Amino acid sequence: MHQTQQIKEAREFIQSKTDMTPEIGIILGSGLGGLADELEDAVVVPYEEIPHFTKSAAVGHANQLVIGTLHGKRIVAMKGRYHYYEGYSLDEVTFPVRVIQALGADKLIVTNASGAVNKDFNPGDLMLITDHINLVGTNPLIGPNNDDLGTRFPDSSQIYNRELRDLAKNIAKENQINLQEGVYTWWSGPAYETPAEIRMIRVLGGDAAGMSTVPEALVAVHGGMKVLGISCLTNMASGILDQPLSHDEVIEVAAQSRSKFVKLVKEVIHQM
Repeated sequence: MHQTQQIKEAREFIQSKTDMTPEIGIILGSGLGGLADELEDAVVVPYEEIPHFTKSAAVGHANQLVIGTLHGKRIVAMKGRYHYYEGYSLDEVTFPVRVIQALGADKLIVTNASGAVNKDFNPGDLMLITDHINLVGTNPLIGPNNDDLGTRFPDSSQIYNRELRDLAKNIAKENQINLQEGVYTWWSGPAYETPAEIRMIRVLGGDAAGMSTVPEALVAVHGGMKVLGISCLTNMASGILDQPLSHDEVIEVAAQSRSKFVKLVKEVIHQM
């Protein structure tokens, strides 16, 4: 089935559950799904019910699309995302972004839990994504281009919208939230990076490393959306501290950072 038809079927199913037309999409990463619980008049649609959506098996992901309002803004939130490391194609990973845009949203807030590569950062910090490095060697836009969705050769000079970044920085400053800034590097996973790979990422200019976000951001910008990216730095990346990495730690630290993360994103939405 043609991608345009798949998007249409998914959009129409979601629209049958709610008459709300979202203006902002949010993708909530590991341990950060709690923000979706803040939405008012919320309609919850399990991914497995939506045509052509798949189901994430990643720990800390609820697999729900939540549509509601926050500060009067109409929001569609992905409570859980798909990952390339789960064996999904990048078309499957990014399909929800296409549907979110088809529903009417023209802005996308992408969040993730990631490891700090920059030694000046600390676990629990939030990092505003200024740019990214794709280390996976593939791209979600490979293949025939759907001209209905975007141009064949999209510009990547400002994936993470400067105006939205400035807004987030001002809000963080006003609310005494320590917001780092840096370059996010996409690693396929599911194995964490080796110490040598982290040293390579630092040399290349990366400040954080994670296993998501880049495919969704590329597809969103291809479709003409404005993207804001925020990482929750849940651990120091491999080799910085003499200790092994675990997903339990990622979930735990993300939960500890939840209040400032929610405060920041809620205020960004308020002022968008």
